[in-house]
Amino acid sequence: MTEQSGPKDLVRYSIAAERLGFDFEVASDHYFPWLDAQGHAPYAWSLLGAVAQATQSVELMTYVTCPTLRYHPAVVAQKAATLGVLSDGRFQLNVGAGENLNEHVVGERWPAVGERHDLLEEAVEIIRALLTGDRVNYAGNYFQVDSAKVWDLPDEPIQIGAAVSGPDSIARFATLADHLVAVEPDADAVRAWDDARGDALPETRKIGQVPISWDRDKDRAVARAHEQFRWFAGGWKVNADLPTTEAFEAASQFVRPEDVAEQIACGPDLDAIVESVSPYWEAGFTDVAIVQVGDEGQDEFLEKAAGPLLERLRSAAPTS
Repeated sequence: MTEQSGPKDLVRYSIAAERLGFDFEVASDHYFPWLDAQGHAPYAWSLLGAVAQATQSVELMTYVTCPTLRYHPAVVAQKAATLGVLSDGRFQLNVGAGENLNEHVVGERWPAVGERHDLLEEAVEIIRALLTGDRVNYAGNYFQVDSAKVWDLPDEPIQIGAAVSGPDSIARFATLADHLVAVEPDADAVRAWDDARGDALPETRKIGQVPISWDRDKDRAVARAHEQFRWFAGGWKVNADLPTTEAFEAASQFVRPEDVAEQIACGPDLDAIVESVSPYWEAGFTDVAIVQVGDEGQDEFLEKAAGPLLERLRSAAPTS
């Protein structure tokens, strides 16, 4: 999470995670943290470029980029292609409709959810066209592209994942994107995605994300999760519209530590963490990103807990 650690530490953690044998690493692409207590928001694309040079094999992803307001989709296509080259084909671009918290900074109005999906649909069409290497002209309802071309492309095409949360976004993006991204273990969403793609299109990855708060001291783990991650309790439909860290502070002021502990596995029990992840593979997800909450204790987590946790997760997860 780029909101809870500085860029140099994030690169260091990424190197350690690769050495431990994690398959892929995702970076949030935000301008603001959700809460002032998190204290960070480095530029994800510079960070990923550094990680691409500091690692050799681990796959890299944005989780997720909003290519509609803060960025023009033509620029996102160029960034994604460059990162694909720098990483020797290890990069996947995951996109979503965005959050007001990060997009309001450019001074544009925050659209309603239906319009955000319209914007994202056009953006993905533009990005896909540019990632072919062809010269592109595009005249949409929201975006125009004038004789654009991305000159540096990886050998293999960049794959695109789309963050979806309901029937409308699934129907729009199941055939436009390559893979599904979600933050809830929703089996109905996975089935709807597969149904929308049908048998004619290749099978796709379903990529989820689970926060955890490992610590040898459970009380300390709960306290850290409450301080750093209580914004999580509002749910994404609420969180997408809140504009500032002050708004998240107000919205989460009545969230108690015990409320957070009910949603996030806290403490030293690795089996409890595995249990908190299992709903994802039970729902049909193929990939899960584990987010250790907070910067404090990250080194100890990587040194003492992450390796054994990874072994237990692989042992518990289905083989297909």
